Amino acid sequence: MKLTTLAAAALLAAASLDAAAASAPPALVAPPAAPSRWQAAFDRFATDDALHPHPPGGILFVGSSSIRLWNGLEDQFGNLPVVINRGFGGSQLSDCVKHLSRLVLRYQPKTVLVYAGDNDLAAGTAPQEVLRRFVAFVDGVRAALPATRIAYISIKPSPARVALLPEIRTANALIRDYAEQAPNVDYIDVYTPMLGANGLPRRELFREDALHLNADGYALWKRVIAPHLDARQASR
Repeated sequence: MKLTTLAAAALLAAASLDAAAASAPPALVAPPAAPSRWQAAFDRFATDDALHPHPPGGILFVGSSSIRLWNGLEDQFGNLPVVINRGFGGSQLSDCVKHLSRLVLRYQPKTVLVYAGDNDLAAGTAPQEVLRRFVAFVDGVRAALPATRIAYISIKPSPARVALLPEIRTANALIRDYAEQAPNVDYIDVYTPMLGANGLPRRELFREDALHLNADGYALWKRVIAPHLDARQASR
């Protein structure tokens, strides 16, 4: 009888320990979230913001590497007081929407020009979805900054992505049609002047990788974009 009582007590004690262990907080803390793919770029932006505070009302360029690699962009349009480059290479239009506050809203620009959608199509995104993402970008800017003008720089034709020309044309046409009826939205066509007489991308406008612009390519972009900015500046 005594052995039976001792065994029962031991079982009760073990059960109590199991219950306490089950109710105890976990010993390990969950690992911190992985840093954003764009953290290095955002850190550079933060450093620049600290060293060169940007007053509101400027001209803001955002988008993928075609913006990031535009050397001296801030000085290309000398008649404009504030030009900010916030391009981050490899990004898609969806990334611009996701990080809208960090990329756009904090600067309170008079005009924001966006070049994105190129990488979206290369990743297999349908042109209709590229349009939807641009509309989301516009809606996000409009909700916080209703007076800010938005200009979409058309997706460029590049030799490296010549197979995507049908999708590029479709996406550009969808966004152009949307911009024509949307208030305070512009469409800037760099696609057409970047084609040769044969209807293919002009190779002399690109770096060796056949994807990114060289100095001649950016000079063309400047010629196409400048009149849009000058017209808006003159209307102030």
